[in-house]
Amino acid sequence: MRGTRSLGRQFGWLWAAFAVSMAGTWLAFDAFPLIAVLVLHAGTTEVSALAAAGLAVGAAVAMPLGPWVEFRSKRPVMVAADLVRFAALMTVPAAYALGALTFVQLLVVSIVVAAADISFTAASGAFLKSLLPAQDLLVANARFESTSWTATVLGPPLGGAAIGLFGPVMTVVANAVSFLLSALGLRAIGGKETPPVRKEAARSGSLLDGWRFILAHPGLRPLFFNTVLFNALIMAIAPLLAVLMLGDLGFAPWQYGLAFALPALGGLVGSRLARRLVARFGEHRILAGSGTLRAFWPLGLAFVQSGTAGLTLVMILEFGLITCCGVFTPVYATYRLERTRSDRVARTLSSWTVATRWTTAALTALWGVLAGITGTRTAIALAGLVVLLTPLFLPRRDRAAQPAVEPAPTSAG
Repeated sequence: MRGTRSLGRQFGWLWAAFAVSMAGTWLAFDAFPLIAVLVLHAGTTEVSALAAAGLAVGAAVAMPLGPWVEFRSKRPVMVAADLVRFAALMTVPAAYALGALTFVQLLVVSIVVAAADISFTAASGAFLKSLLPAQDLLVANARFESTSWTATVLGPPLGGAAIGLFGPVMTVVANAVSFLLSALGLRAIGGKETPPVRKEAARSGSLLDGWRFILAHPGLRPLFFNTVLFNALIMAIAPLLAVLMLGDLGFAPWQYGLAFALPALGGLVGSRLARRLVARFGEHRILAGSGTLRAFWPLGLAFVQSGTAGLTLVMILEFGLITCCGVFTPVYATYRLERTRSDRVARTLSSWTVATRWTTAALTALWGVLAGITGTRTAIALAGLVVLLTPLFLPRRDRAAQPAVEPAPTSAG
């Protein structure tokens, strides 16, 4: 069938591992905030602090791992990250069963999982680039994006039903098991991964190298500022919206999950259209256009009311936002990989992710304080107004159209 050509057995296993871990992640959609609110009776400030501290400290812990991952075989790193996430998450249901679950434990687990996430992201990007030729990267990233939104459609309502039947901790178990299955899928890829060549000049490399490269690149620099700020603001809204909908407006957990599940169909539409749009209009135009359109939707979330009308409004706004993101994300991910040399992909992706996590943590904490001062709705509205400014960071013209020039291979002798 057209548009579904095979990218090989190894990519098939990689895709399957991604799919199962993504399914677990979305089944446990906002599991920690829900546990904090429903089990530990935490307020807005505590929920925001949980999200912020986990991201910030997790990113700090992961900082030395980016350069370390650069000069290691990537698949073992990915397997190890999956196993670490499995072990950390399983401590939550164990403590809950013993009646010993605390806010501090949720915080520690979120830090460990966040650090493992960054390591996995860095390794998986480098592994994908080594696995496929450049012309297949957009196809692969579009499939990942489509799979992610499929999990988003199915996961939250199923997770909401599981929470209603078994309690919020059960979805954490499912998420943990998904990482174990992902590790098994990665092991099944097989083949022999070529070990990276560690040059003398690179021995002192750090995440600063990644940031220097990003800031010096005329194409990556504006996309870096755009995506970091946009993603951080969207994540800063999430805990506030959870408190608003589950607390103030009285939505049930299954309604909250449904409000974000059905609009994820827009992500499927966007990811399926991405390759066709790039072929017709060009990479730069699609990045600029979808990156601009996605900024107009979050402001409306401040006007959500209770009842069917409020639920419908959330779904409409999220559908528009997610459709634009579904187009933008695979194109942007491919653009970034194509313009980053293979010997610096892990550091660059780690630097990008660490910057995003720190910014997200800072803005999440800030917006938690703003919500305590001005009210939840006002804080969400302020975030929506700032999101409207993010298209200003998009490049006005493509000054870096050519992919990165790869270094010449060095003989073992």
